[in-house]
Amino acid sequence: MSLKTILFLVAVLLVLASGVAYYLAGQEPGPLVTIHGPSAMGNADATFDASVDMMGTRLTAVEARLEQAGRQFPVFSLASPGQARFVQETPDRMRLTSVVASSQFVGLTDGTARLVIRAERLVLLGLRRAESTTSREVKVRLTPPAITVVSTHHYVKLGGAEMIVYRVAPPDVSSGVQVGDRYYPGFPAAGVGGSKSPDPTLRLAFFSLAFDQDVNTRMTLVARDEAGNTVLADFDHKTFPDKFERSVVPLDDTFVSRVVPPILQATPELKMPTARPEERLAAFLAINSDVRRKNADQIESIARESGPAMLWRGPFQRMARAASASLFADHRTYVYGGREVDRQVHLGVDLASVRGAEVTAANAGRVMYAGYLGIYGNCVIVDHGMGVQTLYAHMSAMDVEKGDSVKGGETIGRSGMTGLAGGDHVHFTTLVAGRPVNPVEWWDPHWIGDRIDRKLFEAGLTAEAPKVAATAKTAPARAKAKPKPTPRPPVTPPRKH
Repeated sequence: MSLKTILFLVAVLLVLASGVAYYLAGQEPGPLVTIHGPSAMGNADATFDASVDMMGTRLTAVEARLEQAGRQFPVFSLASPGQARFVQETPDRMRLTSVVASSQFVGLTDGTARLVIRAERLVLLGLRRAESTTSREVKVRLTPPAITVVSTHHYVKLGGAEMIVYRVAPPDVSSGVQVGDRYYPGFPAAGVGGSKSPDPTLRLAFFSLAFDQDVNTRMTLVARDEAGNTVLADFDHKTFPDKFERSVVPLDDTFVSRVVPPILQATPELKMPTARPEERLAAFLAINSDVRRKNADQIESIARESGPAMLWRGPFQRMARAASASLFADHRTYVYGGREVDRQVHLGVDLASVRGAEVTAANAGRVMYAGYLGIYGNCVIVDHGMGVQTLYAHMSAMDVEKGDSVKGGETIGRSGMTGLAGGDHVHFTTLVAGRPVNPVEWWDPHWIGDRIDRKLFEAGLTAEAPKVAATAKTAPARAKAKPKPTPRPPVTPPRKH
């Protein structure tokens, strides 16, 4: 075979190889696009968010548009980025975000639209480009929600709670009560269970004016849909001040040495020396402030799992034959060695009778926490539904587990002195959306009758008008009879913690 023929064949093979390579390059996938948002759009500016994986090459184009009924609305482009932000997350991945004014979507209507993103990257040494197109359905909600107040006469005392009944449309939007910077979610009224076919737009919300808020703090109903459309509605209400106790709590090394080690052991992230008295005091102060705040956050987090059904009825029951050793929102000054070392607020009522006294559920509900909880020691939290819980702390024993259903008056444990307790007792409080409120109100049948039962009846959620008794109802019999405990000698009121 002549050299000329060989060269010709080589040339043909090179052309064929190039053609195959060019063809295969055309089969290469385009950039991998992941759309993070939005899932819905409304009247507010919309934030578009996506990631583009360049797959080891260079991007040549990224274009995003919104499509609806044959119309196209440009969102952002790599060629003309405008206000869009392009951040290199990894050598191969770029994050693209763009806040687009609602004025760019004039003509968009309620319903659905489609976000389409086309991206290109270089392949075959830059001789070809591979592209990909990714899309995602976006809900369009331009009509804001509507709120109508149903209940009347909302009276809130500082540190206390209230309930409101209202309607919200459409029924799938989130709603609740905003009290200053604190939000209390609403729940479908169907959870009350008193009406055969409750209005799907009917809601009720428990809310509070916290002990540390101004008595003139603004209160509004708020509804927000998934597109970000938000409406506020005022409702008639009156707020009242309250005076809280102020007390001095003396500390000594005997008490500090007893309470600090178990809490430190249960809080491994808080590593502090405790060999000397001043070290133990420093550990106590960290527990009394830092762990206290952490526990408050934990309780709020646990409370978010509150069920949608109202599991309870009637006044809450106070622990039998128990004296109140400390009241709600007692402002305490801690003194050690004659000097002030700390200030905290006691957000519950301390109840004491005898050592190891039976601790009973204040009303029917479901146990959502049973375990050790920092300053509260052995602690049980019972969910009564719709954002209302009760908390029982410092127990020596717990007879229930998470998920257990309990009846009002059923024994859930025994009083004790675990956590930051100076003596045998139970720290009891009522929670609304995980925030402590004065439990004394919930023990009062008149308060329950007016603040809750009346509004449920007027909204058609219960069949009978509320009957306000002169005294709280007696506790129902427990599901299982238990032998009476052996009488124990009375104890002195517990030292405040």
